[in-house]
Amino acid sequence: CGGAGSPQDGVRSLQLSPDGRYLYYGANYDFAAGRPIEPTWIYRHDLRTGERVPIARPQKPAWTAPQLNRQGTHILYARKDHHPAGRQFHLVDVEGREDREILNFGDRAKVFARWFPDGVCILILAENLDADPPYQRLGVYHRTTGELRWLVDDPERNIEGAWVTPQGQIVLDEIQEARHRPTWLDPDTGAEHPFPDPGGNLIPLGQAPDGAWIALFYSATHPRNLVRLSPHPTPLAAERGLPPSPLSLEVERGEGLLSLTRVWDLTPLTPQDLTPAEDFRWRSVDGLTIPGWLYRARPNLKRAIIYIHGGPTSHSEDALNAQIQYFVARGFHVLAVNYRGSTGFGLAFRESIKEDGWGGREQADIATGALALIRAGLAEPGRVGVTGTSYGGYSAWFLITHYPPEVIAAAAPICGMTDLVVDYETTRPDLRPYSEEMMGGSPDEVPEKYRERSPIHFVQNIRGALLIVQGAQDPNVTPENVRAVRQRLEAHGIPYELLVFEDEGHGILKPENQRRLYPALADFFARALG
Repeated sequence: CGGAGSPQDGVRSLQLSPDGRYLYYGANYDFAAGRPIEPTWIYRHDLRTGERVPIARPQKPAWTAPQLNRQGTHILYARKDHHPAGRQFHLVDVEGREDREILNFGDRAKVFARWFPDGVCILILAENLDADPPYQRLGVYHRTTGELRWLVDDPERNIEGAWVTPQGQIVLDEIQEARHRPTWLDPDTGAEHPFPDPGGNLIPLGQAPDGAWIALFYSATHPRNLVRLSPHPTPLAAERGLPPSPLSLEVERGEGLLSLTRVWDLTPLTPQDLTPAEDFRWRSVDGLTIPGWLYRARPNLKRAIIYIHGGPTSHSEDALNAQIQYFVARGFHVLAVNYRGSTGFGLAFRESIKEDGWGGREQADIATGALALIRAGLAEPGRVGVTGTSYGGYSAWFLITHYPPEVIAAAAPICGMTDLVVDYETTRPDLRPYSEEMMGGSPDEVPEKYRERSPIHFVQNIRGALLIVQGAQDPNVTPENVRAVRQRLEAHGIPYELLVFEDEGHGILKPENQRRLYPALADFFARALG
């Protein structure tokens, strides 16, 4: 969703009232005035009469997805009224009579909130930035009394997500070294129960009528699968040495996890046809240990591609990635880097990118990963390329403009920012606070920082190969980024290749387009790296 020219561009999170009469949503649009706006207003839309009434009118832009409680009486939604880095939650009744802030843990602190099924209690996950190191804690807020009760307040734990199942149980998504290690918690007793470790990532969704849990399971060699977790340990689970738990994974001999979706029946591939993700670490320029996932190609042709995740508030995980698997099948080692600023390694690691801002030491984290590949004998100097989408595309631009070809020999940025000022001015309004948070201000406030971190001003330094990939309908990193940088490249006589997908937005997501993109990327890197 974006905030540009039509109402449909800025509508998000459609919520239907229990009686089916009203639709509630957020929109970057003033329907009465017939014009787009920067903040996201919360609307009540009468499906019988067509009347749209704004029931909450924030003044500042912020991405928000309003949540209607099950009873249809109140809506939770996020705001950024105090500081671009923070997130507070407001509560508004569906008539719009009272809109008030209920969750605020500091101007710069973020809080996440979700309803319990009773429509009165609210699950919260809040940053504690006063602690050293900072961490996130989990609690329950009571809508009518205002009481807040902390359930998990432990600086040693990295809880990055939490949600309430339809049955009212709390799932804690604790991520350890970029792997999901969930538990479930009884909100009445406070008792917490671990889920068994399946050797990949497990995302519990809810319980079946017999008490069994249904979850998503995945890894680099297993596509996302719905699996069932038995409410009682099975003999086969005990035989395989699963950790003690009230739950155990149901398995079949010779087939691993029991899949409810049975995805392996839909493909001739087997797990053995896919390349596993290996833990691979190195030291950055300041001595910080940087983690990544290494995918080895066989035989070792001593060439590699570094895959850079977007965000940057995200992380590469042990998950099946078709693009990475295709690169490996074409004879490239692939290193998926979790640079500083990535999630999955604690709040302090995630926040550390703000010390420099975009284009700081997180780029050195990636470049030293290239040197680590060379030291490990997985690549030779001049035979490492980089690619990524969104912030990964920005990083590919930054690296090819700031490092010699002996370190970064080729780059294929996909929907990547080139001029951070242009990006700020042309992106969706709700994304601008994110730029301000990461850069320490707006372009008007810190103009030199925006300039020195924008790859467009350094394209004259490019000595490696360059392939630009862009979605022509991208509302986040708009095609204006590409137009401006192409003009600059041509002014300096820098050769480049261009691949534009007219029917794509932010990222190349359609299967038919990916079938074009992946071979084009692999062919480009084969020409550039040998």
